[in-house]
Amino acid sequence: MGKRTPVCMILLWLAGILPAQVHASDTRPPNIILILADDLGAKELSCYGSTRHKTPHLDQMAASGLRFETFYAMPLCTPTRVALMTGQYGFHNGFLGMQDPAFRPLPDSPQASISNHFTHADLLKSKGYATAMAGKWQLSGQLPTLIYDCGFDEYRMWAYDHNLPDGVKHPAHENGGNTSRYWHPSLIENGKYLPTNPDDFGPDLFNDFVLDFARRHKEVPFFVYYTSVLTHGPRVETPVPGKPGERWEAGLKSSVEYLDHLMGQLMAGLKSEGLDQNTLVIFVGDNGTGGDGKGTVTELGARVPCIVVGPGVRPGVVSPALGDLTDIMPTLAEYSGAELPKDRPFDGNSFAPVLRGEKVAHRDWIYSHLDDGRILRDSRWLLEIEKGGKGERFFDCGDNRNGSAFQEVTNSSDATVQTARARFASILADMPEPLPHQGVTRKSAETKKQQRRARKQQQ
Repeated sequence: MGKRTPVCMILLWLAGILPAQVHASDTRPPNIILILADDLGAKELSCYGSTRHKTPHLDQMAASGLRFETFYAMPLCTPTRVALMTGQYGFHNGFLGMQDPAFRPLPDSPQASISNHFTHADLLKSKGYATAMAGKWQLSGQLPTLIYDCGFDEYRMWAYDHNLPDGVKHPAHENGGNTSRYWHPSLIENGKYLPTNPDDFGPDLFNDFVLDFARRHKEVPFFVYYTSVLTHGPRVETPVPGKPGERWEAGLKSSVEYLDHLMGQLMAGLKSEGLDQNTLVIFVGDNGTGGDGKGTVTELGARVPCIVVGPGVRPGVVSPALGDLTDIMPTLAEYSGAELPKDRPFDGNSFAPVLRGEKVAHRDWIYSHLDDGRILRDSRWLLEIEKGGKGERFFDCGDNRNGSAFQEVTNSSDATVQTARARFASILADMPEPLPHQGVTRKSAETKKQQRRARKQQQ
């Protein structure tokens, strides 16, 4: 028989005197679902202050767990996804940017393939977790081992044309030429094309897969990396919950609110399977909102929602602690009991003590980057360095966390400002400088526009 928890410890835990992690120490590690929402800045959720969108389910998750006020991703998709999967900033994993080849790994570099990196799925598999991925991939890899190479046992992914098996053509495409991720979605499941119908809505099918995987793996710890396709464009009509055949008008509002509906379904499904008490759910965005922050080297481009609910997480906490994507890998390690490899750097720190209520502060500063642009933030000050050496802006944020009352002090000679700037300069001096690859021509903004126009003319 396994070791029993003393009755006195159980009573203390039930009374809220003993932290939940002591109770959990004699049991298996928690299941983990890591949700990455696409193009969703923090300001879009009502629990972060939005008056445009109703997000009751995400608000309830925040009320039942912890919500970080200031949490950073990278301003664009690919550097975010690689940072989240590796626990490293771009100067370590090679993905400083996304669209400009001067700031991505060279094609013949081992870093260019995500399968050559140690991922969060690799970490959790080392502790016996069943692993799955659902949703948007948008990283390297080829069939038939695509995604398996990164430590996942199963997957259901939105497939671009180049992800489809030889001879397969998906009938439905989005504006811009990609196979559809929404209505009549293009899907690959475990290496095979999964036919869908015109009335099938991709986000529903990804949510269904996550819940099905959880049900089938109730007897072992499981990890799901759930990369939602919502709220990325094209903005399309969404189903109306509870009203089959009806659709909400296309737009950011319907995308955000349908994502919220799916999160409600997910949490209800976990509860119905008896999994809600032993599943850690982390909900985070991948960059600022499309058309309103995304792709800009600003806090608006980097600040995303981060909500955590599950075992050991103190409920109802709005945390002023600073966090960024690199903190998630060590947090997963602490919750699972896995050990991070010693042969590579990891740039974050576990925020589990903040979740448990043992600490209020987490780290002194957080960081984000895009190409050679950088964003550095502490509890009061914010530095935004534009790409291409085009200048920088320095802000006194005070206690404000939503950008509405930041005071620009870039040109201030005040001694307090100068001391803060010197400290920021010292932090950046300890990091490798984000430089373009030698011999690779940097793309100009005008070149990118010309290429986009040419692609549209070809489609």
